[in-house]
Amino acid sequence: MRIAFIGLGNMGAPMARNLIKAGHQLNLFDLNKTVLAELAELGGQISASPKEAAGASELVITMLPAAAHVRSVYLNEDGVLAGVKAGTPVVDCSTIDPQTARDVSAAAAKQGVDLADAPVSGGTGGAAAGTLTFMVGASDELFATLQPVLAQMGRNIVHCGAVGTGQIAKICNNLLLGISMIGVSEAMALGNALGIDTQVLAGIINSSTGRCWSSDTYNPWPGIIETAPASRGYTGGFGAELMLKDLGLATEAARQAHQPVILGAVAQQLYQAMSLRGDGGKDFSAIVEGYRKPE
Repeated sequence: MRIAFIGLGNMGAPMARNLIKAGHQLNLFDLNKTVLAELAELGGQISASPKEAAGASELVITMLPAAAHVRSVYLNEDGVLAGVKAGTPVVDCSTIDPQTARDVSAAAAKQGVDLADAPVSGGTGGAAAGTLTFMVGASDELFATLQPVLAQMGRNIVHCGAVGTGQIAKICNNLLLGISMIGVSEAMALGNALGIDTQVLAGIINSSTGRCWSSDTYNPWPGIIETAPASRGYTGGFGAELMLKDLGLATEAARQAHQPVILGAVAQQLYQAMSLRGDGGKDFSAIVEGYRKPE
């Protein structure tokens, strides 16, 4: 299949590589010339604009940083909707607010184009390994069309409902993730301050009722999980600035729905403080550093 892939950042580039490996012909667009050149060496075709990439493709996939980029890439004069042919399926894998997904979908529908939102979970490791979870908001027909292609980039392809529901699932999940990481950080730091061996404490938590992904897979305390960012200086993984972005999406969506997210708002402030300290580039589990005494 000839696929337009627009947005080749830390997530998009490995996703595109997996599609090329699966035998698809990709029309690529990104502002980063280096990554374009790397993917061109693998067989991708470089496009001059989103319009050009979309116009020459049977499927369009976008993976962009924020809602403003999604609106620009789809709605500008040289954007996707200016080039895509009626009837071409389109899927946006960015993590944005649900309303933007619905607005862009409505604009696409006026041109006979069915658009899905399909944000992902699994991080850069999952993108590279092809084990991402896709949370898809789409019609039944569009989901059936997209599922085989998404399965070449991910392991779990979940149909969440109508367009926009993929974004709802993503921001609710990451709201809980941000909160749970802070909870594990507080518990680990308290145990350390009170004198228990942190390996012992982590073992107890991970075989007791406090167990969660933030404790047993991604523990924020250094040396507990060898594969976690905490054991490599909080490098790689999911950046704190990205967590802050997702918490902002969740709290803004909650404001619009008049739904309280009290712990979510506190979590957002804690990650904001982390960002202001200059630590926004670290993995989000480095939030634990705010609880640790200087050594």
